[in-house]
Amino acid sequence: MKNIAHEIKWAIIFIVAGLAWMLLEKLTGLHDQHIDKHPIITNLFMIVAIAVYWFALSAKRKANGGTITFKKAFVSGLLMTLFITILTPLWQYVSVEIISPDYFKNVTDYSVAQKLMTAEEAAAYFNLRNYIISSLMFAPVTGIVTSALIALIVSRKKLV
Repeated sequence: MKNIAHEIKWAIIFIVAGLAWMLLEKLTGLHDQHIDKHPIITNLFMIVAIAVYWFALSAKRKANGGTITFKKAFVSGLLMTLFITILTPLWQYVSVEIISPDYFKNVTDYSVAQKLMTAEEAAAYFNLRNYIISSLMFAPVTGIVTSALIALIVSRKKLV
């Protein structure tokens, strides 16, 4: 367990950052009066996500005396991704049931009003079950890519 404590800690930090982002979106009106801007602005969370991975893998390198191989950094990122993926349903639940309980109604109404979807299509797409399934597919893919890229950046070998 001690071997993966670092990755569990950073996965929890990632989820907390995600919940803070959702709260920020809610407070700035991106879940209601500015919902038209939500699809663009929400993607800025990727900057936060990449930063969390960078800080996590840099801390792992520092804990290893300032050196870390690509493989060790990548595996650490993969473990983080695994724990983030496991916590994703909880993140989605808290986001749409506690932080922003009207989000699905608002985004459904907006999509129908803008003729982007029918009411039936919007109801089928904008719901907790679909968001959890989508997130469970998206989290591992983006986590693997992010882990590889950040591992390339932070990996350093000992100079002899």
